[in-house]
Amino acid sequence: MTIRTTAALAAVLAFAASAAQAEMKTEWIDYAHGGMKLKAYMAYDDSKTGRRPAVFVVPSRAGMSAQQLKLVEMWSKLGYVSFGADIFGYGQGILPKTPDEQVAQTSIYRKDRVLMKARTQAGFDTLLKNPMVDPSKVALVGYCFGGDVGVEFASTGAPILATVTIHGSFDNYAAGWAKNVKGRFLIEHGAEDPGYPLPVVYKVVDELRSAKAAFQLDVYSGTAHGFSAPKNKAEERANDQSIAKASQAFKDLFGI
Repeated sequence: MTIRTTAALAAVLAFAASAAQAEMKTEWIDYAHGGMKLKAYMAYDDSKTGRRPAVFVVPSRAGMSAQQLKLVEMWSKLGYVSFGADIFGYGQGILPKTPDEQVAQTSIYRKDRVLMKARTQAGFDTLLKNPMVDPSKVALVGYCFGGDVGVEFASTGAPILATVTIHGSFDNYAAGWAKNVKGRFLIEHGAEDPGYPLPVVYKVVDELRSAKAAFQLDVYSGTAHGFSAPKNKAEERANDQSIAKASQAFKDLFGI
């Protein structure tokens, strides 16, 4: 996957500090959960001081791959602390490379939703303890499997101002899950996603509506799953616009 600086993304980055001022720094953060060693990837503008908003990124089923790390870095360019959570156990060398390995990893957490939420909570708690982070200004961005995680974690009542799902791989959730959601939802989805078609997405929307939770659904024509790695012009548009929509939402919520 290639992260491209398109016209839309360039406009988004105008919200951030100028290139001359920004100095992105990255580091690995060790933490643990239930005996599993975990390793988060964090990126931030080192020229800034004091507490600032944060974006809690839940990667796709590829885990802490090089491509997913680039997505973590992308959100830090807006001036936020960007934190890529380790769900599978990268701290112990778990990095699924093939589709079969990826399915095997996601299946562990899809079959054990309690574990999924607890593992996510461990990363979230680690982020909130960081002295650079304003714990009252945190949003979640979940890609693919990360969108599934985002729904489950939001259902716990976690103090997240926004949950953004980008080509989320949604599942069947417990009825009433949205009643505990604290912030707004932004769902960015491909109209031609074969594995997670619109009727599946509408079930998520129906729960949000029933709970009177704030949400926005953007559906992109000609776009299948995984459009953050675009394969055609329609998916390039979906990628650009989803980044712009999320970035504007963060600016509105965070005030910067």
